[in-house]
Amino acid sequence: MPQILVVEDQTNLLRSIVRALNEAGYQAEPAESLSQASQQMSADVDLVILDLMLPDGSGLNWLQALREAGSRTPVLILTARDSIEDRVTGLDMGADDYLVKPFALDELLARIRALLRREKNPVEQIVTWQDLTVNLLSRTVERAGRSIDLQNRQLELLAYLMSHADQVVSREMIARDVWKEPTATWTNVIEVQINQLRKKIEAPDQAPILHTIRGEGYRLGEQP
Repeated sequence: MPQILVVEDQTNLLRSIVRALNEAGYQAEPAESLSQASQQMSADVDLVILDLMLPDGSGLNWLQALREAGSRTPVLILTARDSIEDRVTGLDMGADDYLVKPFALDELLARIRALLRREKNPVEQIVTWQDLTVNLLSRTVERAGRSIDLQNRQLELLAYLMSHADQVVSREMIARDVWKEPTATWTNVIEVQINQLRKKIEAPDQAPILHTIRGEGYRLGEQP
């Protein structure tokens, strides 16, 4: 039975979530503050549902400390803060998903199922290929010791290409596995991101490593 820690200071909402999770077959543990969450956090916790505005501090700061301590426990932020900037910040700080209040219970349960499935098949947090290194935990990229600043989607795209190094990756594969939406193949969004990524990871004094294979897709590797 997966154990879920629910960190929420609205008592009625906390009780409702805990009851719903228990009825859905999970072992839900309530915490009304960050101090309680820290006391209850352990290796047995399979997932954390985290509010951001709590009486004893910021959920984001707690999340950042959790990640800096090396924890890979999935965290789903559940908050009323709904701006794009808030969402981006939450994901950049180490959240695995972000759901805005008010929310539908069915959607919350679906997101929980998706996160727990992902955790059963965890990806490597550090991906390397030759002199390229992507750290998915710290969201940093280096090539030959040079730091490269990538947007989130570009970082995920690069890590995906590196995990398929020397293989041709189609747009359909990228749309399915990186964008998580097949309709991304209907626009030039993938091509645009590939071109921007190529400019960032390839220096004038270095041989090209990101190649477009006409009619097939893209390949990260040495020039044949």
